[in-house]
Formats: sequence, structure tokens, C-alpha cells
Amino acid sequence: MKPYTPAPPTDLDSIELPLPGKHQGKVRDMWPLGADRRLIVTTDRQSAFDVVLATIPFKGQVLNRLSHWWFERTDDIIPNHVISMPDPNVLVVKEAKLWPVEMVIRGFITGVTKTALWYNYDQGQRNIYGIDFPDGLQKNQRLPEPVITPTTKAEAGGHDEKLTREEILEREIVPREVYLEMESATRALFARGQALAAERGLILVDTKYEFGDVDGQLTLIDEIHTTDSSRWWLADSYEERFAAGESPETFDKEFLRQWYVDQGYRGEGDPPHLPRELAERMSKMYIDAFERITGETFVPDEGVPAERIERRLRAAGVIE
Repeated sequence: MKPYTPAPPTDLDSIELPLPGKHQGKVRDMWPLGADRRLIVTTDRQSAFDVVLATIPFKGQVLNRLSHWWFERTDDIIPNHVISMPDPNVLVVKEAKLWPVEMVIRGFITGVTKTALWYNYDQGQRNIYGIDFPDGLQKNQRLPEPVITPTTKAEAGGHDEKLTREEILEREIVPREVYLEMESATRALFARGQALAAERGLILVDTKYEFGDVDGQLTLIDEIHTTDSSRWWLADSYEERFAAGESPETFDKEFLRQWYVDQGYRGEGDPPHLPRELAERMSKMYIDAFERITGETFVPDEGVPAERIERRLRAAGVIE
């Protein structure tokens, strides 16, 4: 994976560790740790449209810490893969057999990507992901109830593809009983996220979950309710702005997606260069969202991240 813009030394674009078997996703670098554990480093790489675009200062620390915070607050709904967090950018997790479907759940009709509800609805489609939608909906409108719109789990460099529930079951992408359990967990996790968001004056608009099998048990993996995997809006201004036809005040990467769309880019070809001032604006947004959601103050670990991470992994005995 090539760097898109030269990253400052304090941005974590990628990391090399004295471990075999490195795998690089869009945002995370991963290594197997024997048969039952995996090391995940959340970098500062920024993806949208299933393409990595640039690096965002401190983004990896924010996302990793936020996921860890949510994992702790949802483990009564479904087990998750977390074992420990030896560094703000790092999780040591249980090795899981990945189920190759991303469970996307949406409470509103919005979005500008090709898999988004509003993008497809605005193109004239009324049956999306196998779900019928009526005429007359407006962008950013609340749906009567959340809908699950699954997609394939794309490899790095690939694009997610829309699926219907029937396609998943007919093609046996996931066994029927497992998929039904994934649906149930998805609805319960989203309800928990929306309820806590409301307490914080926020709206959890939509999100995605990934699941795997750990010792025969369905397990939540990857990330949860982050500002990368979810849309977050301010609650107190939503109704007024929606009535006026204005975009909601957002705490996610939608404004970045919209900036690329305004440049004529939707994920095909080489992405435009992201100005550093926009990267820093994204960083402030990520930090603000973390503090609003968790109620905690974000204090970053600064310095050269690769050196810090390796030092802490050695101290924790993860690497020798």
C-alpha cells in the first residue's frame, strides 16, 4: 500500500515489527501471534470510498481507544475479541474466523458513497438491498425503524458490494443460523449505541459491525461505533436543519467524503491530494467526537509512534 501524501513523522502511516505474517488492511496493520491471538495496530491512515487517501494526526489512537471503550460497554450483548490494549494504537485480540459480511445498519437515509442508501435512492432506485422504500423521502430523513443493509467484506484495494439478506442465505456466504444471530446482535448493539448517544446529545446515524467465530462462538471483531465506522450527528440541531434542508452537524468523515465528491472523486482512479489543513480539521473532529461520546479528555501519546509502540510491545512481552 503506497503512501498517498508524505506523512509527517508523528503520523503513523505504517509500522514494521519483528514479527512474521504481516497483513495490511485499509487502516490496520495486523500480525498473527501463534494460533489463538492476533496483534492489531490502528494506524492514522484515512480511508473513504474503500480507498486510503491520506493520514490524519492521532486518528489511530482515537479510533483504537474509542473501540476499546465501546467493547467494554457492549460485552453483555455479545462477546468481543479484545484481550488487552498495550498501547493507544494497539489491541491484542483473540484470533477469529472472519464471517465475510459487514453488517451495516442505518437509522436514516443519507450518504454519498455508492453503497449508501441516499445515493442509490437519489439515482431512482426504490428497492435497495432487497428493501422497498417509498417515494418522497428526503436526504437525512429518519427511517421508521433501522434497516440492515449488508455488504461484502472487501480486501484492501477492493470495493464493498451490496448484498441482500436473501443472497447471503441462498449463496450460503454465512450459515443461516449464524446470519440470524448476526442480525440479532446488530440490532441490539445499534440500540445500545443510539441510547448512549442520546444521553450525550448525539445521534448514532448508522454503523457497521464485523463478526467472527472464536471457538464456535459468534464474536464481535474489528471496531465498534467509531467515527470511521459510523455517522454521528449533533442531536439538538438536527430537526431544525433537516426542516430547512440543511446538512446535519456531523462528527464523522462525511464532510471529507463530500469534499472528495466536490472534487469529482468517488473512489475511481487516483484520489486528489488532501490539504494538510483538512487533515488537521479531521483530527480535531475525531478528538472532539471521542470526548463527547466517552466523557473523557483525550491526551495523545506524542513522539514517533512506531518507536513507542515497539517499546511497549516489548515491555508487555508481546514481542521479544
